Amino acid sequence: MNQENQKPQEIDVSKIDLEREKEKTTEIPNILPYAHTAGGALVKPEDEGKIKGRALRAMQEQTDNQMGQLYEQMQTLAKQAQNIQNRIRVSERIYNADIRFEPLIGRIYYLYEYPKGDRLSLIAPNEWGRKKPEFLAKVYLLADHTWEVLEVGEKEL
Repeated sequence: MNQENQKPQEIDVSKIDLEREKEKTTEIPNILPYAHTAGGALVKPEDEGKIKGRALRAMQEQTDNQMGQLYEQMQTLAKQAQNIQNRIRVSERIYNADIRFEPLIGRIYYLYEYPKGDRLSLIAPNEWGRKKPEFLAKVYLLADHTWEVLEVGEKEL
């Protein structure tokens, strides 16, 4: 049959589900998931798995970086805490030692071990004569009255 001879068919409105057709229209056409005009932009459906996979990889990379930074910060804090504990231990040993002068903040002193106990001294190991005690540490008095160990002798503190 030729198209020119064909008569247009009438549309029977009673057979059309108007409620369903209403769902296919919108007041805001740019929210439709498909082109709404003949010259409209082509909207390709994306592979949802790829989108989620890329997002998941990006999220994991970012959180791994953040966890790495936190781990480094924890290591730094743990090292600082260990250094403070060492300063406390050394400070307690020095304050339990025989001190025959008043130590001044910001000065260097020397800790020696004698048969009767430890002693803090102003004399450096190379300034002793023949009878020299066991050198334990070269220490520096900090403002908080803890001691920073600058050098350690052969014997462990």
